[in-house]
Amino acid sequence: MMNNRRNALKKGAALSALLLESLVQTEVSFAYQQSAFDAKTLADLNKSLGLGLPLESNQISLLTPEIAENGAVVQVAATTTLANVRRWIFIVEKNPIPLVAIFNLTDDVLPSITVRSKFAQTSDFIAFAQLGDGRVFYSKKEVKVTLGGCGG
Repeated sequence: MMNNRRNALKKGAALSALLLESLVQTEVSFAYQQSAFDAKTLADLNKSLGLGLPLESNQISLLTPEIAENGAVVQVAATTTLANVRRWIFIVEKNPIPLVAIFNLTDDVLPSITVRSKFAQTSDFIAFAQLGDGRVFYSKKEVKVTLGGCGG
């Protein structure tokens, strides 16, 4: 009877420690994401995400409209022939909140992503591809907006 109670207490303590660790990791993850979305400049964004100096790459292809009639919904896409892409980071440079999205990839996912985003005004769409070794490459393309999407 005493061994059963001790085992139950041990298992309960282990479960509590596991739940507490999960909660702490979630709070750290939220803080990391929040600081990235709070960044107002590319330099602040790179710092909050812990990115190195990004290098321009012709191995990243962007598919965007040249002119978006309505900035409220603009379809943008990025694909690459770079190997070992672990993260895509999409940015609309002149938006009030430049960070559009972060996609974490595994080997099972093709490094080709399409999203719909808002553009407050004519701006560069920038896609960062972070490789497994930490190197970061980017490509950018201007999208002209005739009707603003972020409140205009």
